[in-house]
Amino acid sequence: MPRRLRIAQVAPPLEPVPPPAYGGTERIIGELVRELHGRGHEVTTFASGDSTVPGRLVPTVQTALWPAGFTGDPAPWFMATIGLVLDHAADFDLIHSHVEWYSPLLARVAPVPVVTTLHGRLDVPWARRLIRRDSGRYVAISHAQAALQPAIPWAAVIHNGLALDASPFGPGPGEDLCFVGRIAPEKGVADAIEVAVHTGRRLLIAAKSGKSETERNYLEAVFRPALERAGSAVEWLGELTVAERNQILAASWATLMPGAWPEPFGLVAIESLACGTPVVARRVGALPEILRDGIDGFLGDDVPGLVAGVGRVGELDRAAIRSAVLERFSAERMTDGYEALFARVAGSGGGPSGVSPAGDAAGPSAPRGLPVGSARI
Repeated sequence: MPRRLRIAQVAPPLEPVPPPAYGGTERIIGELVRELHGRGHEVTTFASGDSTVPGRLVPTVQTALWPAGFTGDPAPWFMATIGLVLDHAADFDLIHSHVEWYSPLLARVAPVPVVTTLHGRLDVPWARRLIRRDSGRYVAISHAQAALQPAIPWAAVIHNGLALDASPFGPGPGEDLCFVGRIAPEKGVADAIEVAVHTGRRLLIAAKSGKSETERNYLEAVFRPALERAGSAVEWLGELTVAERNQILAASWATLMPGAWPEPFGLVAIESLACGTPVVARRVGALPEILRDGIDGFLGDDVPGLVAGVGRVGELDRAAIRSAVLERFSAERMTDGYEALFARVAGSGGGPSGVSPAGDAAGPSAPRGLPVGSARI
């Protein structure tokens, strides 16, 4: 059995942990805290005061910023979060940070080892400059994400996982298509509308509108006109709770994920599969790691390819889809990977790993020598 560790989990101050609706990073943190606490570790979560987690909660803000209507620059709140963590850092064996590009700063000054999971896109110009070899242990959530920055000395590639057993399941498919996520250019919601129109199927959109200026402009200039042109064939439901969203997924013919960006993981995919609902997605980012093409759904390269995939969904076994994803992407399996990494990091004294990916490739887009769930210190 791994030894009992004192672990700090550091969440962004944007959404509560776990979030009632949208918030992928916070959902993963919630799963990890619950699992680690259940395994006997002493877990302290730095998150908004309206979070609901086992163990100890240290509020970084009274209520999460985004649900409270905050639309300004959150940078000062992230910096305040780092300061609060540093005030308590000596109380922990290690810190697990989820605050994206603020994490390298925390890793450089913390007196204890810092593990950082990067949940977002890495095809940004400042990535390699911010992440230095001596600044911490970095975890990618997919091989595709890690491959975008092969020079980073990745400590591990650990796929996300969720507690999926309670997901609703009905062996008979519905007739509608669904899109779940966020109204943003990279998510491809306009393409989802186009796919629905070409297939003659109704599309339900369970998605929140984005906060940034780019997302607001996209909402008004692209999404609303596409919605108006589609008429009654498309319904925008707004942001739903997890339970409401799962009911939509379970009742759908297929879930559409047509975004053209390098998706770092894609929680919607495993949520849909847990309901037995196939996913029709663009062949980008981590989605080929999650979806077994022709088994869990279909991958395409453009709108015609996605339309063709929707037409073949009836060939798939929904019960087999659900059964496989419950094991492949469980919260337990994800936590196994982190627990093994934490044990090694806490036992190493927190010095630099100095390890670059090497060896045989784990897949066509994978950095070399890092199988899923592995840890290299």
